[in-house]
Amino acid sequence: MQEIIEYIARSLVDDPTQVRVSQRRQGSTSNVRLEVAKQDMGRVIGRGGKVANAMRLLLRVAASRDNNSRVRLDIVEPE
Repeated sequence: MQEIIEYIARSLVDDPTQVRVSQRRQGSTSNVRLEVAKQDMGRVIGRGGKVANAMRLLLRVAASRDNNSRVRLDIVEPE
């Protein structure tokens, strides 16, 4: 699942070297964390959050194929 988000994010941003994706499991929930450069936040989130919601939908589909009950995507700005 991590690879899907990384591929999409690297395709969208101006600086693909700043994309960082990590995944952590807690029980039946997987938390996927996406970090991009500050100037690329708008591209990853999209107008009205449409791109972010599409990535979340793809994660849910991938999780259902892996028999994983829940998956969560957090898009954060690097510090």
